[in-house]
Amino acid sequence: MEKFGKSQSVTRVEDVRLVTGHGRYVDDIAPENSLHLYVFRSSVAHARITGLDVTAAREAEGVHLVATAEDLAAAGITEGLSCVTVENRDGTTAANPKHPVLAEERVVWVGQPVAMIVAETPEAAKDAADLIEFDYDDLPAQMTLAKGDTDLHPEAPGNLAIDYLLGREDETKAAFDAAAHVVRTKVGDNRVMVASLEPRGCYAEWSNDRIHLAVNGQGVWGSKRELARLMALKEEQVRVTTPDVGGGFGMKSKLYPEYIMAAYAARFLDRPVRWFADRTESMLSDNGARDLTHEVAMAFDEDLRLTGYHVKTKCNLGAYNSNFGQLIQTYLFGRVLMGVYDCQNALLEVEGYYTNTTPTDAYRGAGRPEANYLLERSMDYAARALGVDGWDLRRRNFIKPKDFPYKTVTDELYDVGEFERLLDRVAETSDRQGFEARRAESAARNKLRGMGLCYYIESILGDASEGAKVEFMDDGRVNIYVGTQSNGQGHETVHAQFLSDQTGIPQEMISVVQGDSDLIAQGGGTGGSRSVTTQSNATLAVVGDMVEAFSAFLAERMNVDPDDVSFDEDGFRIKGSNASPTMVDVADMAREAGRSDLLKHEARATLPGRSYPNGAHVAEVEVDPETGEVKVLAYTVVDDFGNLINPMLAEGQVHGGVAQGMGQALIEHVAYDEDGQLLTASFMDYAMPRATDMPFVGFSTEPVPSTANPMGMKGCGEAGTVGSMAATANAVMDALWERGVRRADMPFTPRRVWEMLGDVRPAD
Repeated sequence: MEKFGKSQSVTRVEDVRLVTGHGRYVDDIAPENSLHLYVFRSSVAHARITGLDVTAAREAEGVHLVATAEDLAAAGITEGLSCVTVENRDGTTAANPKHPVLAEERVVWVGQPVAMIVAETPEAAKDAADLIEFDYDDLPAQMTLAKGDTDLHPEAPGNLAIDYLLGREDETKAAFDAAAHVVRTKVGDNRVMVASLEPRGCYAEWSNDRIHLAVNGQGVWGSKRELARLMALKEEQVRVTTPDVGGGFGMKSKLYPEYIMAAYAARFLDRPVRWFADRTESMLSDNGARDLTHEVAMAFDEDLRLTGYHVKTKCNLGAYNSNFGQLIQTYLFGRVLMGVYDCQNALLEVEGYYTNTTPTDAYRGAGRPEANYLLERSMDYAARALGVDGWDLRRRNFIKPKDFPYKTVTDELYDVGEFERLLDRVAETSDRQGFEARRAESAARNKLRGMGLCYYIESILGDASEGAKVEFMDDGRVNIYVGTQSNGQGHETVHAQFLSDQTGIPQEMISVVQGDSDLIAQGGGTGGSRSVTTQSNATLAVVGDMVEAFSAFLAERMNVDPDDVSFDEDGFRIKGSNASPTMVDVADMAREAGRSDLLKHEARATLPGRSYPNGAHVAEVEVDPETGEVKVLAYTVVDDFGNLINPMLAEGQVHGGVAQGMGQALIEHVAYDEDGQLLTASFMDYAMPRATDMPFVGFSTEPVPSTANPMGMKGCGEAGTVGSMAATANAVMDALWERGVRRADMPFTPRRVWEMLGDVRPAD
């Protein structure tokens, strides 16, 4: 195919390589002579270290290195991992305890790295770890989102990490005082694991006074800066690369302790060192997600217009702060506090606690799913409590098209939106009109049927700037270097397709180069649904530079005025001439003329504003009251993603997101015992959604092009998850409501649903 039109559903070019075993994941490309790193981890959740004897391990066969925190300190690695903190409601800075690479004095979660072993084989390293003598005095485990008896960190008395407030406190109180109706409820958001297809891993090698870290992450530049800081190196001494990645979900965005260990060992031993987690190790050591509880109050006037929204949230930050943890649980949560509804009197209060659980908590598309889940569960409950139709209650409160651009209570500027149009469309595509007949048919079989709606909105987050570089290679190929990082979303296809759309360069000639800090000077990586929008904006900028430079070259070559040269995606046009060279033709001319300066073009661009994808999800479920089993019978989505480059890839992203959100709603749940031991440390105990759990997902779009970027795009990476949690939960609530159930929190496993129906509710 020579040229793609815009918004064409093109199949992914990377899939053949990936599914035929030709992927280049970190474990595939690690040097063959690599030594193997194994991490000795804490077996207890909270304890004071009284002894750590590694003498026997160091003498074990095949062992090259055993190191503790003292050894890292002797090598100059004394700083803790970086994190982001927020400001408390009283103006103080939130707690910021040191997060060491290896445990110092105490351990604060099961799985915390205590020592590292490097050996010739993984088996030798594990055998040596069994020889380590680890002595400790137990301390009480802190497992609840409340003040505990023993502080995890002296910087956080009572384990309170943050005490945050966002919104208009006085106005919100006044709105509730004047309200005709006030509805209150509680909403839980259960803890889940990221469980990416490819566990975390890396290898490191030291050469020519430089460290090279290859890691399956979500962007190389943050890791480059962090690695240089922790190892006291100049940034030019650090190269970070990221090849193929099997899923990230935010969890892989940070630099973990194991990567520092591998880099330290590679430098110390002057040998490549590799580390890859098995599944249980990942479940113990990866950042977690969700785990929030909310108290919600909603105020309405006599016309059922929402006048006030007050949320008190308790969130789990894990044992330490992450590089985004506090920020996500507060500021990002607040970005979409009011969602699609016209209400300016809102208040968010957040208490964040440290617990002896995972290293940190906040990922798997954090921020937007939690906020939308809470709001749409609350709106659904309010409609039931007020005795009105939930679809109508949403319509009454939508921000109207005439009111855009609309500034929210959290100072987000929504540019466009036609929410009622999408709601009308999803009512049609989900056959809402025929639902009561389907409910009656289920009732005749002694089954409970429910329909759940969620209208979500999310904002594209992360760095609004991105860079792109295009280089015409001597072999005839064209490389586009990008600052984003694919974790499986199809970037090799979509970035090449967009460049082809804009330049006429055949897509099969284009190679997408990503994930190498030596080849690309700066980039924001992937996360927050930013990749396609920010990268395409940068690609437009570099295409503009290419057109300008090539037009000047053609004008000089053909002895015409530069204004007589124009360009469209089919090629250049020269006034008064039949010549219409393509961009590739002009690049070849430049090469023949010795103009190598014209064969490489680079630009950076910043989006003028955020975009706000939104849409409606409708789930239809059937519940067996005898067993508590929930089946999702139908699922319908209508999204507004603005203009799309590749609708097929967008639909695939939605399908995956729906599966993720539905998995949390129905079966996924992380469980610990009272001593902080992880009870769901393998897929034998932690349930993941399977193909048989998923219905067919009906997908369609009603695009309202964004005005916040020249492409009219809105992003779609996390949209499926943002909508599916609440839609599925609201459907189950709809089915259970007629039996008297008034509170139902995820996950809706058969036992929990059966207990709800029997009015034997599990503990909060």
